Amino acid sequence: METELDGEQAGEVVVVGGGVIGLTTAVVLAERGRRVRVWTREPAERTTSVVAGGLWWPYRIEPVALAHAWALRSLDVYEELAARPEQTGVRMLEGVLGETGLDEVDGWAAARLPGLRAASAAEYAGTGLWARLPLIDMSTHLPWLRERLLAAGGTVEDRAVTDLAEADAPVVVNCTGLGARDLVPDAAVRPVRGQLVVVENPGIDNWLVSADADSGETTYFLPQPGRLLLGGTAEEDAWSTEPDPEVAEAIVRRCAALRPEIAGARVLAHLVGLRPARDAVRLERGALPDGRLLVHNYGHGGAGVTVAWGCAQEAARLAS
Repeated sequence: METELDGEQAGEVVVVGGGVIGLTTAVVLAERGRRVRVWTREPAERTTSVVAGGLWWPYRIEPVALAHAWALRSLDVYEELAARPEQTGVRMLEGVLGETGLDEVDGWAAARLPGLRAASAAEYAGTGLWARLPLIDMSTHLPWLRERLLAAGGTVEDRAVTDLAEADAPVVVNCTGLGARDLVPDAAVRPVRGQLVVVENPGIDNWLVSADADSGETTYFLPQPGRLLLGGTAEEDAWSTEPDPEVAEAIVRRCAALRPEIAGARVLAHLVGLRPARDAVRLERGALPDGRLLVHNYGHGGAGVTVAWGCAQEAARLAS
């Protein structure tokens, strides 16, 4: 017969990785009654997740059909969290998705996004979609996730891991993002470098994302509390986390072409993050060499925030 101690151990989970995917997964597990410990190489405030612009939209993530389903599950959660933006960092904010038509969202998101419409010529010089989407301030959201985990009985430990087998629990969930390249190892995980410029907000209330069909460059500005985030870049297989001054100047120039008042905004900071891209998100069960259950949840590209809750729910199911 199973002893009380064995029963406690059977409910234990170690989540490796403390970014938005790891913390969200840990929260879902803990709130479903599991004893959860998060092992993270760095505090959440120093992970790639904190550099994310935070706009809910499935960007650079495969497979598309599953990403849409995970995104919609996450949307349900973010809409609830937006009722407490000061605490959660989540707001519902209107803006324009450039180079996007209604037909592109009709099959998966249109029914869930009230007010979705074609952008007027005054709102965007080109084909665009006016939408009200979650915009997440990661500097607030990540600490809030950690506190929610602690309130559910979970713990967070700053601990570097060189082998997933080091985790001393019956169930291990791998949410290491780009770190999975060496830790699993999985050579399919690769960096897509993103650079942002943080400026004082000159009075912009709505976000905008624009894509250049010729160059493939994506330009965006996202109003976050007390600042405006300008982007961006998507450099494949680029590992440098040092901001490039020329790239920063180009980002400001492109954003100012869309909103001239950005040109004179005072620069507050430069940010660089490495998106953990993969040909497809790896969200599946596996096993450690000693037979313990291993759940992989990584490779979310530029959409980790967008799909975090949907993937966390699926990872929790796989971990049961």
